[in-house]
Amino acid sequence: MKRQAGREASPSRAAAKRIRERDTLSEFAQTALSKTWHGFFALKNSSFPTDLYLLEGGAAFFSAVMKDSLKLQSQNQPSQLKIAQRLRMDQTRLDEVSRRIKLGRPDNFAILLALQGPVDRQAPSPEPGLQVRLLRHLVTYLRNKEAAGVVSLPAAKEGAPGAMLYAFPPGEFSQQYLQAAKRTVGNLDEEHMVIVIVNDTN
Repeated sequence: MKRQAGREASPSRAAAKRIRERDTLSEFAQTALSKTWHGFFALKNSSFPTDLYLLEGGAAFFSAVMKDSLKLQSQNQPSQLKIAQRLRMDQTRLDEVSRRIKLGRPDNFAILLALQGPVDRQAPSPEPGLQVRLLRHLVTYLRNKEAAGVVSLPAAKEGAPGAMLYAFPPGEFSQQYLQAAKRTVGNLDEEHMVIVIVNDTN
């Protein structure tokens, strides 16, 4: 009986190892989501290579508000989103972001998963003097500040108000948009952000 138990335990360990090796947030994004953007988030003197994958919302809306950035990307030029403000993550402000998402449904908003992008230290920097750093440093900074990063974007349509991008570190607010990933992967340990883009409406 002991030998049989040993034989059963070995495949279980092997299966667990395969799950650990394969089921990552990055793999989930690459296999289940659409990659919409690669570029840099910039904060102060640092830039963070980032890949964005669409979780919810309108791909056409995303393309419209990110048109300047996507144009640079199509020309193989570094594309950068500069975080100029922070949104303190108190409940009132989070409720306002949720309200704007609701107003934007079904297609005039976008929620994306941000993961570490390829790091090429030989590639041209999006801006002189910026140090290329791993995305986890930005995630840690926002976590410590208990804030989301804020980027102003152009309007989706001519004459319309601009759009706002909010970069949320892992937490209760962002996890509500990662339920499918959590069911598939089992944990969300890999450093990431959830990006919310909404119209800047009152």
